[in-house]
Amino acid sequence: MITLSYYNAVSLPDVTCYFQLAYLNAHSEQPVAPGDKVLFLMLRREKPEGQVTPEDIYPVATRGVVERIEGEWALVRTTSRVNLDSVQADGKHFHAELRTRPELNDLDAQEQQERFQKMRTAMLEALEGTQWLLGARDSILRWRNLNELITFTSPMLQISAEEKYALLAEDSVARRTERMEKAFYESLALYQVNSEAKSAQEQSNEQRYREQAIRRQMGFLQQELDKLHPENVTDVQKFEEKIRESGMNDEARAEAEKVLNRMKQEGQESHEYGMLYDYLDFVTGLSWKKEPPAAIDLDAARAVLDEDHFGLKKTKGRILQQIAVMALSRKQSGSILLFVGAPGTGKTSIGQSIARALGRKYVRVSLGGVRDEAEIRGHRRTYIGAMPGRILSGIRRSGVSNPVVVLDEVDKLVRDYGGDPASALLEVLDPEQNATFTDHYLNVPYDLSDVLFVCTANSTDTIPEPLLNRMEVISFPGYSAVEKFQIARRHLLPRALEKAGLTAEQLTVSDEALRAVISDYTMEAGVRGLKNRLDTLCRAAAVQIVGGTPSVAVEPGDLRDLLEAAPIRHDRILEDRAPGVVTGLAWTQAGGDILFIETMLTKGSGKVTITGQLGDVMKESAQIAVSLVKSLFPDSAEQFAQNDLHLHVPAGAVPKDGPSAGITLTTALASLVTGRAVSPEVAMTGEVSLRGTVMPIGGLPEKLMAAQRAGVRRVFIPEENVDDLRDVAQEVRDALEIIPVHTVRDVLTRVGILQPPAAAA
Repeated sequence: MITLSYYNAVSLPDVTCYFQLAYLNAHSEQPVAPGDKVLFLMLRREKPEGQVTPEDIYPVATRGVVERIEGEWALVRTTSRVNLDSVQADGKHFHAELRTRPELNDLDAQEQQERFQKMRTAMLEALEGTQWLLGARDSILRWRNLNELITFTSPMLQISAEEKYALLAEDSVARRTERMEKAFYESLALYQVNSEAKSAQEQSNEQRYREQAIRRQMGFLQQELDKLHPENVTDVQKFEEKIRESGMNDEARAEAEKVLNRMKQEGQESHEYGMLYDYLDFVTGLSWKKEPPAAIDLDAARAVLDEDHFGLKKTKGRILQQIAVMALSRKQSGSILLFVGAPGTGKTSIGQSIARALGRKYVRVSLGGVRDEAEIRGHRRTYIGAMPGRILSGIRRSGVSNPVVVLDEVDKLVRDYGGDPASALLEVLDPEQNATFTDHYLNVPYDLSDVLFVCTANSTDTIPEPLLNRMEVISFPGYSAVEKFQIARRHLLPRALEKAGLTAEQLTVSDEALRAVISDYTMEAGVRGLKNRLDTLCRAAAVQIVGGTPSVAVEPGDLRDLLEAAPIRHDRILEDRAPGVVTGLAWTQAGGDILFIETMLTKGSGKVTITGQLGDVMKESAQIAVSLVKSLFPDSAEQFAQNDLHLHVPAGAVPKDGPSAGITLTTALASLVTGRAVSPEVAMTGEVSLRGTVMPIGGLPEKLMAAQRAGVRRVFIPEENVDDLRDVAQEVRDALEIIPVHTVRDVLTRVGILQPPAAAA
């Protein structure tokens, strides 16, 4: 029985030695001599924490003799295996009985030597060509037997401590050697695989590093050549530089580099080279960088709008609201504005003013007649002649990512076999979707959230409901004569003079002549026709100036010759009153106009004839008017039964439709059956129901301007349209007596067809 002190580190004089259990010689040629420093090398079970117990110590250990100490290492010569019997703990020491463990030597010396030579050769071959062979070759060749080979290689074997202990505890030399050979060759094969993989990786890295270094050197040399000969820069180099500087997102960059690599492979002789070039030119021409929000001066924006457009108070107020919201939020926000009005009312040009007020680029995209969805979303690049859509093409022209884009004439979109462009426009205008708008040609998302879209249309009738719901409709009423005069004097005439190369001294147009042009030579809600007339005046004056006339002064009497056109005939109120004839008001694409409802009874059987190219809605209004008159005037039923009714609305060549003539039709029929004529200076508009209620209508500002122009003095309008009078020019309201009415009886009483209730009593 001996006492063992168990430590992970064995303390020797002036040195601490660390040992790893390995398969060592079971018997040594040099036995223990007196005075040797003997160690017992044991293995214990790994425990995360806590004290070592006798049960943690494995029962087989190795006896060793300390040969020498070198620095922090000790050389230990193993002598034999021992059994640890009856291990007991006493404080920090263990007590055990030691017995030398015998072994079965069942492997002859010749076979051991053959295995030794085979294993040593395999190890030398595995190390061939490695840096380890230079330092290890001499040591390997000095090994004399299998025990030395196993002793020196055991720490490098890829086996666990338990497996090493199993080798130590094995008594049969033959079985121990077989296990050791298996572990040796497995570890050697693993080393070879790892070595080959590491070598391949190093070779690959070396090749990649070399390639990168060569490319950098080539790039540097190419840059120097480009500086000397900038005209020789290749398309590939140009696009590589553009892609680097574009600031595009990762997805767009990956697509662009993919196309660029294909362009490199195809070469300039390929038939696809032009298509690839066009795509890269487009994608690198787009602005991918987010523009920083610019400071917005609301007073300056208001001044720009007032400078560019006269009137349009309500419209400019709504635009300023949008600009104010953008100034507060520091980002694009608010509704998509849809400007609706007659041609020439300034819908498109006010988009330019918005861009100038915000300090942004302006882009106009015309959608009139667009019938192919690809015009909005672009064509897929698989098609020959593929092109991007009009939206991204316009943004590319602007050169920025946040322009003001005017989508002109959205009511002229056409749906046919090519798809529905209006549906494609939904993604463009929807703030929830357009941040990832994908053009089929571009094939990667593009952020449209910073773009300020403004749409224009002449009417909302043909705009699909889903598209219309995404926009806020702002009506552009027609200009009054006073507004047209100011627009012509401030804007149109100076531009016409500049366009013709004239000065204000060479051509002067009197106020009377300008008013005559407006009233007698134009018939429109906007000012496009007025602009054309002023351009004609300037061209005619230019002929005289070039012919030697120093200056031209235009008066009303000169207009017929200078414009080479007869004055336009406007409908005027009738001079004579007659029963069955009443003046109505209508809205047209050119603004407003008056119309006459003419009725006549002839002998017959109650047949009703309606002429004048009336639509279905207007014909239904005529039928309602007949029923109302029959109910209001019971005696008239016999007249209708014994006579034929003919109802006509001139001019017969012009199509007419809408419910707003209902009150006019009813009043005309009531005048016919009672024989009481209505004053030609009275006009009216309003839809009627079978209950006799006058219901609201649209286009009131245009209709009232038409009434003023025609010489009407008194106008009946639906009571519910009183709020719309705020949109009517002040000079129009001052020139007319506007009377709100609620029922048909109110109208008939005020025009003298029915007696007031008090007088009737």
